[in-house]
Amino acid sequence: MTPFGEKVRALRHERGVTQQEMARALGVSSAYLSALEHGRRGRPTWAMLQRIIGFLNVIWDDAEELERLAELSHPKVVVETAGLSPEATRLANRLAETIRLLDREEVGRLLGELEEVSAAAEARQRAAQAARRGR
Repeated sequence: MTPFGEKVRALRHERGVTQQEMARALGVSSAYLSALEHGRRGRPTWAMLQRIIGFLNVIWDDAEELERLAELSHPKVVVETAGLSPEATRLANRLAETIRLLDREEVGRLLGELEEVSAAAEARQRAAQAARRGR
């Protein structure tokens, strides 16, 4: 299951809506909606995402969260490391090799560490961009 699918399913359950009812309202098959929730389909299109948000009648913050989760929910990720360091290529390959071996707790630990490091890297990038604009 993808983060997006997990959230959609939770929101659907909170509202007491079956998969079949939601699929009918969205104009898709229940098989498609099930595949979307379970990560057997790629990310939803922007138009489908907007229909889901509208159907679930979510508030602004939840809509933004669903959009972000959809971005992070492609089940077949390709990591381009050309031009990066050998360590970056090794990291991408080790993750691809071992992700299926990791339990939920181990994935959570790695994800937490990655989120922390990524936030710092993104902050450095924003600061560098601001400094370039300030020149």
